[in-house]
Amino acid sequence: MSSLSPSDKTPQDSLKLHDALPSEEWPREKLCRMGRRHLSDEELLAIFLRTGLQGCNVLQLAAMLKKAAGSLADLGQMEAADIQALVKGIGPAKAATLAAVFELGQRAARSELMRQDMGTARNVYEYLASELRFETQEVLCVLLLDARRRLIRMERIATGTLTRVITHARNVFSSAVRLNAFKIILAHNHPSGSTQPSEHDKNLTQAIAEAGQVLGIPLVDHVIIGAADADSPIPYYSFAENGFLPL
Repeated sequence: MSSLSPSDKTPQDSLKLHDALPSEEWPREKLCRMGRRHLSDEELLAIFLRTGLQGCNVLQLAAMLKKAAGSLADLGQMEAADIQALVKGIGPAKAATLAAVFELGQRAARSELMRQDMGTARNVYEYLASELRFETQEVLCVLLLDARRRLIRMERIATGTLTRVITHARNVFSSAVRLNAFKIILAHNHPSGSTQPSEHDKNLTQAIAEAGQVLGIPLVDHVIIGAADADSPIPYYSFAENGFLPL
């Protein structure tokens, strides 16, 4: 990954958060006065970065980081070492702060979803997208649900190749039996971004559904985590919603 370098032609006082901005537009003060939703991505990042670099004020640094990552979502998936490599001069403290902030936000979102009905494919996607959509291999997960379809636990069952992940029914149901799960949901990612199920995906779904009937722990859905595009505006595929499993 190539890193970007800020220009060294601007004054050293450009390191400060409030350079060239009226006090009411300083990100921290603006947040306190107007609320967090009124700040841009760059302004929010600037609050955690606190200072810029030589030749680059903090808002410029925030913009450079976002651009170098590709998007705010991509930046939010990076480990501290990856963030540090994006822009030359970013130290471990700034990189670790950003990585921690993004992780805390993602955990808060997942925690809220755990209290909701996880029987909908949209909620499954929202819960798992941040964890699975940037994986370079297929990862199969099982969501263990209680009688109200709230999440008991999510477990990674298997990691496969770019196009396939293989597992056995006993791996899927072992935790479900031990933790007295009432129902389960399967989910896996397609690194290509495609949401369309393969024949292997269909066969796996059928096998797990049949095993669930025998054990009395029904398979509610199997959700494929992909990416939205012109052919598939919805970034996931639900076997239940497409008639493969009973709703």
